[in-house]
Amino acid sequence: MSDKNSASSTIPRPQVLTTRALAAIERFSHIEAVSGIVLLFAAMVALIWANSPLADSYEHFWNTPLTLGLGEFTVSCSLHFLVNDGLMAIFFLVVGAEIRQEINDGALANLKLATLPLGAALGGVMMPAIIYMAFNQGTEASTGWAVPTATDIAFAVGVLALLGKSIPGGIRVLLLALAIIDDIVAILIIAVFYTASLDYLGLVVALSGLALVLLFQKMGIGKAYLYILPGAIVWFGLLKTGVHPTLAGVILGLMTPVNSKPATEQPLDTIGRTFHELMDRFSHSSNSPQEVTKPLKQLQQAQREILPPVQRVQVGLHPWVAFGVMPLFALANAGVGLEGINLDDDVSRNIFMGVISALVLGKPLGIVLASVALVKLNICKLPEGVTWSGIGLVGLLAGIGFTMSIFISSLAFSDPALLSSAKLSVLAASAAAAITGLIWGKIKF
Repeated sequence: MSDKNSASSTIPRPQVLTTRALAAIERFSHIEAVSGIVLLFAAMVALIWANSPLADSYEHFWNTPLTLGLGEFTVSCSLHFLVNDGLMAIFFLVVGAEIRQEINDGALANLKLATLPLGAALGGVMMPAIIYMAFNQGTEASTGWAVPTATDIAFAVGVLALLGKSIPGGIRVLLLALAIIDDIVAILIIAVFYTASLDYLGLVVALSGLALVLLFQKMGIGKAYLYILPGAIVWFGLLKTGVHPTLAGVILGLMTPVNSKPATEQPLDTIGRTFHELMDRFSHSSNSPQEVTKPLKQLQQAQREILPPVQRVQVGLHPWVAFGVMPLFALANAGVGLEGINLDDDVSRNIFMGVISALVLGKPLGIVLASVALVKLNICKLPEGVTWSGIGLVGLLAGIGFTMSIFISSLAFSDPALLSSAKLSVLAASAAAAITGLIWGKIKF
């Protein structure tokens, strides 16, 4: 083999340090607790910013208009809209892909596996809604009944990871399954209860985008960036329809294939064949870039197809969602000005008390009671390694509403004072649920 193809015997010191740093960052980014910490930090920054002498700049910044124009055609939106209605579609795309995979081969793959998390999740949705309505029935705040029904997957799993390896794996699986079902219910609630009158022209546009997605899949198109156009069409169609456009992400995630595209050769066989072909060609000093381009391209395609699309979506987008989209959402929405909240007002106070009671007490109560009923009636049994203390821990951590609860708050309340009260109560309840869960986990495990 020629010298130009041989490995370098000396690697520059800066390159070694850069490689080590990047590897450390990658390992760090895959620690589940880290994403929760980043999310919490972003929320704290927003809260401090909104209550500092620069408070006016917080609202001004997120209401900054962005305009994109081509000739006479222009589109304008605020930074807040871009985050809440645009970037959050990516978050929901990952949620949809997670749901799709769990239905295919995970905790929701069959009724036997799904019965406990399904029943517990429904209990954890109904009890908080009942408690909230006990405080707010018959008032204008009743529209916020769904605010305390959701669970923040990333935050809840991040807090669980802080408890270390003493927590049985079955508890994590149960929490994940329950949170995913929670998300499904929250998505259905948004679609049914927080959607204005439908514009059917928008529905036609959205359906045309979905048809284009199906056509691309039938054609065997696997490159993710080519789906941006049909995805944007679906998003715009739902926006015009009156349905919240972030649901486009969920729909596209659920449509993501769970198997790699059909091929005449398995990806691993292709990798083995092209590897030997490349070794053979590189062994000749006369090889040229043109001779190795085809096998290198085949190798790249086979490497991509080893993971099915539904997993590629999660792996590819998870870092961007965990360390980009969700912290930006927290930064844009957690900035609640305390001066604008008047808890002496009956409606604002009842929202505050209703959400906190529903998340901190209603969530664990609903989950535990539903689980006890299912087990005592012999409909299902506790997963291996999961005790009733573990069910209690899952219930407490499920009270961390955060991202989804704040998101639903923005849909439920148009009055700024009521919205601020709802957001503050979600932040306070999520913090209380996280602390209570950590204490319970330390005592019981």
